Amino acid sequence: MQQQPNVITYQDELLADGSVRRVFNDGRQEWRRRLPDGRVEWRDNQGFAGIDELLGDGIIKRTFNQGQIIYAREQGYGRTLWHRGQVMTVNQTSFGGRVGAILMGMGAGFLLGSLVLPPEHLSPEQEEMLRQKALQQQQTSDSSGSSSDWDSGSSSDSDSDWDRPEPVGDGSASDSGDWSDDSSPFDGGDIGDVGDFG
Repeated sequence: MQQQPNVITYQDELLADGSVRRVFNDGRQEWRRRLPDGRVEWRDNQGFAGIDELLGDGIIKRTFNQGQIIYAREQGYGRTLWHRGQVMTVNQTSFGGRVGAILMGMGAGFLLGSLVLPPEHLSPEQEEMLRQKALQQQQTSDSSGSSSDWDSGSSSDSDSDWDRPEPVGDGSASDSGDWSDDSSPFDGGDIGDVGDFG
């Protein structure tokens, strides 16, 4: 039976220069800027930086500046599942007012319902297939005028459904330990505050 993910919430703030400041409920902050090619450049208050790219099927590829790659998957309703399903980030920016209160009031059953795990690894060919699929979906939605979780924020630059991974694992048998090398930003020394990432 799969373990329930740790839920970390965040809110986005659109800044005067068109970039976004993302504030997580665990104190982390991230500054995000959309690049001309649609990818998102980010940096955080812990010294990490990189590029996020939305591939097809709601899969997000996060590439850290030092070359490490991880994947996440959007779950809809501002929810994104990271790191083998151990953490879910939830965008509270998307659900203001009464609708937000109702959805959040539905609690963990709503948030954790039916979840689809992100891939652990994709080949360059698989990534390219997903990019082509996303391009086709974008062209279809442009012609029909519909929108998705990707562009449902108050601004096209809000990047409201992108998330920031944090440390995972406690050295238990369920932790594969593949994130504990010295080149990783998730080196176990940061685990104490949340035990997961978001």
